[in-house]
Amino acid sequence: MDKMKIMIVEDDARLATELQEYLSKWGYDTICTDKFDDIFQSFVSIDAQLVLMDINLPFYDGFYWCFKIREFSKVPILFISSRSDDKDKIMAIAQGGDDYIEKPFNLPLLRAKIEAILRRTYQYKIKQKIYLKEELFFDEEAGCLYYKKQKVELTKSENIVLHELIENRSSIVTRDTLMDALWNTNEFVSDNTLNVLISRLRTKLKEMTGYDVILTKKGQGYYIE
Repeated sequence: MDKMKIMIVEDDARLATELQEYLSKWGYDTICTDKFDDIFQSFVSIDAQLVLMDINLPFYDGFYWCFKIREFSKVPILFISSRSDDKDKIMAIAQGGDDYIEKPFNLPLLRAKIEAILRRTYQYKIKQKIYLKEELFFDEEAGCLYYKKQKVELTKSENIVLHELIENRSSIVTRDTLMDALWNTNEFVSDNTLNVLISRLRTKLKEMTGYDVILTKKGQGYYIE
């Protein structure tokens, strides 16, 4: 299953790395370019499905590179910039940009914008699959886990629990939060039921992959890295 490839054009190395690490956790193939003197050639060689484009760049600004890419490709371009002036937003759209997000931004908001753009652009090619680890991904719509050539179907309750853990990835999800999520869908759950549910889901994941996917923070809850 091919990952969607995102090209990150950001001259702040720290931010570029942060974006790359975050989006990689969500199953994207992310590539940062440092060849700011010829971003177009980098774009051609990377062949990305989406470009995150900063505006303030060495040599030429993001507007220029967006225009150059648009002469060749209709790939979606999402501008990321500390500029908040409406003129810059208008310029971004005029040069062919698909969306604009101001720094500093919330990473889940950026991901939501990326997913929306990709759905619009590749609606017949993308399925709702979320990568958890290398070769392990979760198809929420189908309620299935895939690892290499293996497929495991999840129960409704397991699907809800895994969804909550993924939505709060790298953060601890409390038992109360999981129980609330289950109650909201009219699923009856007790403290003991949740223990059985978590244990069963962990076993399914470990039998597939050979390692623990759902981790425990003693006395606090569960999380996925």
